[in-house]
Amino acid sequence: MAFSALFAILISFVSHSAVAAYERNQAVPVEKVIYGHVASIKHVTETQLVEDRNLGWKTFGGALIGGVVGHQFGGGSGQDVATVLGALLGGAAANRYGNSTRTLEYQLIEMMINLDDGTQVMVIQDLDPGMTFVAGDEVRVVYLTGYVRVDIAM
Repeated sequence: MAFSALFAILISFVSHSAVAAYERNQAVPVEKVIYGHVASIKHVTETQLVEDRNLGWKTFGGALIGGVVGHQFGGGSGQDVATVLGALLGGAAANRYGNSTRTLEYQLIEMMINLDDGTQVMVIQDLDPGMTFVAGDEVRVVYLTGYVRVDIAM
C-alpha cells in the first residue's frame, strides 16, 4: 500500500511537474479518497531551464535576410560574394543573438501527511494560493488516474 502510494505520488510529480493536474471546476474520475492530517509542510521552489526551440529557424531567417541585404551590393561575381558573405554573417548573428533561454520558477508545497489508516505519505504539488495548508489541518488525499492531489477536508 505505502509503496504504491509513494509510486503514484512520484509519477504525479514527474509527469505533471508543478502544473495543476485539474482545474477546480473540472470533473475527473476519482479512484479513492483517504483522509488524514498534515504532519509537516515545506515550501519548495523548482527552477526549470526553457530553451528556445526555434533557434534553427531564426538562424535560417538571419541567413536569408543577410543574403538579401548582401545581394544589394556590387555587381557580377562581387555581388555573388557579397550575397554569400551577407548570408553567413546574418546566419551567424541570428544564431548568436537569437538564442533565447529563460527560466521558469515553480512554487511547490511538500506535505507529509499522517493518513487515518495509520500510514504516512508525502505529496509534492503546485502551490495553490487559494488553498493554504498548515500543520494539523485535516486533509483529503484524492487519488485520481495517474496522479494524487491534496485538498482541505470538507
